Amino acid sequence: MHPSITAIASLCLFAAHPLTASPSEILSFESISSRIRNHNPELAAAGFRIDEALGLAKQSGRLSNPSLESGISSNTRANEGNIEIGLTQKFPLTDRLRIEKEISATEIQVAEAEVKNVERLLISDARQEFVKILAIRERKSLLKQQQELAIELAEFISEKSKQGEISPLDAAQAKLASLQLTTQERLLNTEETAALGKLRPLLGIAPETAVTLSGNPSTIAASKNISIERPDLAAAKLHLRATEAGIALERANRREDIAASFFATEERSEDAPNGFDNETIIGFKLSIPLPFWNNNQGNIDAATARHNRKEQEVKALANQINHESNTALTEIRQWAALITELEDKLLPLAKEQTDLLEKSYKQGQGDLQLVLNSRQQTLELLASKIDATREFHLANIRHQASRGGNF
Repeated sequence: MHPSITAIASLCLFAAHPLTASPSEILSFESISSRIRNHNPELAAAGFRIDEALGLAKQSGRLSNPSLESGISSNTRANEGNIEIGLTQKFPLTDRLRIEKEISATEIQVAEAEVKNVERLLISDARQEFVKILAIRERKSLLKQQQELAIELAEFISEKSKQGEISPLDAAQAKLASLQLTTQERLLNTEETAALGKLRPLLGIAPETAVTLSGNPSTIAASKNISIERPDLAAAKLHLRATEAGIALERANRREDIAASFFATEERSEDAPNGFDNETIIGFKLSIPLPFWNNNQGNIDAATARHNRKEQEVKALANQINHESNTALTEIRQWAALITELEDKLLPLAKEQTDLLEKSYKQGQGDLQLVLNSRQQTLELLASKIDATREFHLANIRHQASRGGNF
């Protein structure tokens, strides 16, 4: 065989059987939480807030380092002088160090709550995108069924047209209706690509990885009505507690630290007419700052205002959470009522009418446009049911996220 032909054959074989298969991931609604915790880079970055708070806690509430002081002096007219060495340590007159430790411990709790809140939001976002993708794929499956019915009808019309029983215009009309369904499918493909583009980074999945989603919106069980304190509200309350301690800290800072010094001096002096004499002196000094010009009142006022602001922020957030929860719960009830109406009334009626019109048309007693219109109405109702189911679950996810539960 010619070498070039062999090379071409090898390339074709390589293209048909690549050395490495494309990576793929199978996801379920239940697995999203663990995927977020283990693979989301934003949550991993947020986790270092706790490490930062722990590091700051190690540094807080500590005495300042002692100071080593030394000095030497000499009499220029005589062979006299002294050498002094001292150790100075500052001590607070108030319980400032204890308050600093208390604030640091609270900040650790704040960091933990903030990380939990990031996790809550990420899981909620990922679950919503998951539901959207499932709904899009269910819409695509519905379109495929409608396409098969449209092709079947078009073939029937084409056959009858050849026999002269049906106008050729009906065949063209049926073919156009089938092509319109193909256009809708392409639009859904675009929506699915966009939703997957949002879901992949949330779950730490590479862009080239194929994603398979298990389940559909109709089979996702409604979350249990669990209510716990939302982590962002918990963080806000902890911030409020920290500002209370902050006021106490600024009041404690009214009194500056005292400084205690221990020193030793070796002194050489002339004791005439006996000569020179060396003396060792050991002493203690205490330095107490007097609060004459600065009583730290400005910082106390600022800390009080900060506390008042945090107090109002806690109230505002609690009110917002209450509204979010009630709104989502109302949406759940409304979407559930619409789904029931579609399943029990509208869809059975539309199907019955479409079947009757198709039967009449095939018997030569009806109009094609009526059949196509009826099919379109049925398709829209089926799509409305899929959309309503999607919105029901999205509202349920928002409701659970607003109550801080089921994650």
